[in-house]
Amino acid sequence: MKLYYSPTSPYVRKVMVLLHETGKLGDVELVTASGTPLAPAETLLAKNPLTKVPALERPEGPTLFDSRVITAYLDARYKGGLYPEGDGRWNTMTLEALGDGITDAALLMTYEGRLRPEDKRWDAWVEGQWNKIARACAALESRWMAHLAGPVDMGQIAVACALAYVDFRHDVRGWRNGNPALAAWFADFESRASMVETRPPAA
Repeated sequence: MKLYYSPTSPYVRKVMVLLHETGKLGDVELVTASGTPLAPAETLLAKNPLTKVPALERPEGPTLFDSRVITAYLDARYKGGLYPEGDGRWNTMTLEALGDGITDAALLMTYEGRLRPEDKRWDAWVEGQWNKIARACAALESRWMAHLAGPVDMGQIAVACALAYVDFRHDVRGWRNGNPALAAWFADFESRASMVETRPPAA
């Protein structure tokens, strides 16, 4: 299989963490395919018409894209157990969606600062995205700590990758303020070998 990836993408990092957690990194060839909405990655055009990473090319079918599709596929393929059976599966998937939502908002903030001309930037839009992140962190702090403290699953991985991306691009915002339990959990989870091995290069 080939994984089209960017080393700074938090969505890619989710897949990479899964591969480390399952010990299957060697099954996948990594192919660099960095791009932006304004400059799509040419190598992805035939694989993913959205030209987004990650995309997973596999011999038995069409290329898979969207990180949640790829992580679910790899977890099933390798019997990783990162999506539990039964009712717990829906909690894990909801938590993964919350983590991805944090990433979505943080990425839009990044694009606003890096891609939009300075005279066209919209501060209220940026603050609206940050408010999503702040609300999500508050919800994690108040409602999800028991789940986060449980066995490792894709919900935890998604949240950790999202918070790490917020640190990577928007650390001055201080998401830890008012969220001491979440901050302590993240400090511990971030020390896992799978997270250490997938840290993005310095921007």
